[in-house]
Amino acid sequence: MAKTKQSKEQAVQDLVFHLKDSKAAVFANFQGLKVSESEELRGICRDQNITYVASKKTLLQKALSELGLEVNTKVFEGSPAVIIGVTDEVAPAQIIAKFAKSHELVSIFGGMLEGKLIDDAKVKELSALPSKQELLAKVVGTLNAPISGFVNVLAGNLRGLVFVLSAIKDAKV
Repeated sequence: MAKTKQSKEQAVQDLVFHLKDSKAAVFANFQGLKVSESEELRGICRDQNITYVASKKTLLQKALSELGLEVNTKVFEGSPAVIIGVTDEVAPAQIIAKFAKSHELVSIFGGMLEGKLIDDAKVKELSALPSKQELLAKVVGTLNAPISGFVNVLAGNLRGLVFVLSAIKDAKV
């Protein structure tokens, strides 16, 4: 019995550790998924450097209360899974929303964003945003556009000269 209580306390501490340093977390129901589907979700999370933790409602509630957040996890239907992102605020929401589209059993309860609780509608809004990598790529593209245009203008003069010289050569032959 003591080992069970000890393992539960360790599970709560693990959840607190992961949630404390997270930028975002999503709470979702994974009950009813086949083992292969659950492993598929774990693999997707692992590839994106996202932490996936299956938890009991009471342990999740204790972990959240240790972080100063009061949530009644008993209203969650099924078994909660916590998808935690440390580097990207949007990635956990995108992963679970995309996975939920192909697996009807998965439903989103809500989540955390920078230490504050958010509802399922806010999680769905987050999932529609571009990821951090996409935004950085757009910024780089925007910064690079004037430089590329300038290079094309300079290269246009050289191309024109080459065409004129080629036409003169063809005319003399």
